[in-house]
Amino acid sequence: MSISVVRSVLKNHPIVKGMVTYAVIWPTGSLIQQTLEGKDWRTYNYRQCLNFALFGTFFVAPTLYGWVKISSQMWPTMNLKTGITKAIVEQFSYGPFAGTSFFFGMSLLEQKTIGEAVQEVKTKFPDTYKVGICVWPVIQTINFSLIPEHNRVPFVSICSLLWTTFLAYMKQRNMQDDIQISGATVVHYSKI
Repeated sequence: MSISVVRSVLKNHPIVKGMVTYAVIWPTGSLIQQTLEGKDWRTYNYRQCLNFALFGTFFVAPTLYGWVKISSQMWPTMNLKTGITKAIVEQFSYGPFAGTSFFFGMSLLEQKTIGEAVQEVKTKFPDTYKVGICVWPVIQTINFSLIPEHNRVPFVSICSLLWTTFLAYMKQRNMQDDIQISGATVVHYSKI
């Protein structure tokens, strides 16, 4: 397959461009998080990287693409007021959906039970959302007011590398503090 064919596919199918971008960025975020923990190529959890790649590629990219398309139809003009409006609406609609889906979906990819996935959402989503609400409105205001529609998902993908690294940290947070007692997981928060 020639480079011109690949470019044509990516240009004519922005969802594919987003999926390819997330297939690289999400596992990279996981690797960065693991590197910050002191791991290297011999000790990386490659299964975790694969889970990030699968979730980012086949869930996040398509849902984000759908949100961008819907929001562009609802607010077709590109200006600062519209960008701020879209960013605020996103924080109260797509943001919670994306955050809860991340913890739930990644837990299922780790072969946890539905109950364990729900518990992880309850434990980790609120803190993650608090950070996200400080970061994403600024990024999305820029995205929705200055970036052409066909480049919005890739722009967000690039911005999300640091966010994905943070998500990987939040996903792994307190795992070493979990203790199995009689089939129930008790989480100890030693760093409060």
